[in-house]
Amino acid sequence: MTTFRIAPSILSADFARLGEEVRNVITAGADIIHFDVMDNHYVPNLTIGPLVCQAIRPHVKAPIDVHLMVKPVDRIIPDFAKAGADIITFHPEASEHIDRTLQLIKDNGCKAGLVFNPGTPMHYLDHVMDKLDMILIMSVNPGFGGQSFIPEALNKIAYARRKIDESGRDILLEVDGGIKVENIAAAARAGADTFVAGSAIFGQPDYKAVIDAMRAQLATV
Repeated sequence: MTTFRIAPSILSADFARLGEEVRNVITAGADIIHFDVMDNHYVPNLTIGPLVCQAIRPHVKAPIDVHLMVKPVDRIIPDFAKAGADIITFHPEASEHIDRTLQLIKDNGCKAGLVFNPGTPMHYLDHVMDKLDMILIMSVNPGFGGQSFIPEALNKIAYARRKIDESGRDILLEVDGGIKVENIAAAARAGADTFVAGSAIFGQPDYKAVIDAMRAQLATV
């Protein structure tokens, strides 16, 4: 039986009370804290860095999943590992040497993953499956929260699921972008097991009600 994980994205949280927000969302039933890092270079937005990760680390025992939307990516990886990240994912377009970047993440004591934008080909998986702990499929173009789910992402999720199953490895398959109660089951049926949701959770008054509703939908898969 598949274990499903809910990973609220703090990009949509109230930054004036971030420690409280991450505590509340874990108490509400979330499994992972998703941490979006944007550099106003690889993506057209600027968000948060290692100091914020370090600041929230004491507030939660749950894994912190750092999604690096930065280019070049290698320089910042040790800083996030030191700040308390558990999982670090990056985009293949942001690295000159993908295998080396994956190994750098592992050498710094974190789990490693690759992120695929809607227009990024999946062939980057072909020679690095042995170094992956997570594959993240973007169901929106990266850079902003609150976008609508791109249906073609379901085909990419299904492809990634086949690759994971063929490898026989324990690799998380995460989806990020426009995930909400109404479409989470479709993403799960395609093969995802980890679900990033930002405004769908943090934009609502009752985090537990939303997470419970998501789990109810996942129970139908």
